[in-house]
Amino acid sequence: MPPKWYDPEYESQRSRYPICRRDEEQLSQTAVAFNASLYSSTIPKTTEEALQEPKWKQAMDEEIMALQKNETWEKCRLLGDKKTVGCKWIFSVKYYADGTIERYKARHVAKGYTQTYGVDNSETFSPVAKIDTIRVLFSVAANKE
Repeated sequence: MPPKWYDPEYESQRSRYPICRRDEEQLSQTAVAFNASLYSSTIPKTTEEALQEPKWKQAMDEEIMALQKNETWEKCRLLGDKKTVGCKWIFSVKYYADGTIERYKARHVAKGYTQTYGVDNSETFSPVAKIDTIRVLFSVAANKE
């Protein structure tokens, strides 16, 4: 049986200094504005909710346009033994340091956890370059002149 302090209901696991316990006099104006802005906008839980608001619909349109511009996928016939991979929308709000809203962001992501490598797919793609990879590339380039 795990110790009691690993239980999520255990009181000491929670933050000792939550923002709700701070007086506004103890916080800078920037921190107060940022805290207030976190509660001023709602993030949709479903695609249907997002499509009802123009700001979220625009964010979704921008995401689709970016995916098409980058040629993220291509249409192809689904072979008989393969299954389709579902997709879902992830919504978030990006803020400036002063707490004002920078933009509404929508990401269209594949439910990759439903796939089995070698059965449903044979390749993966992630457009992320880690700094370690770039360092190795520069090192090889320097050594090879």
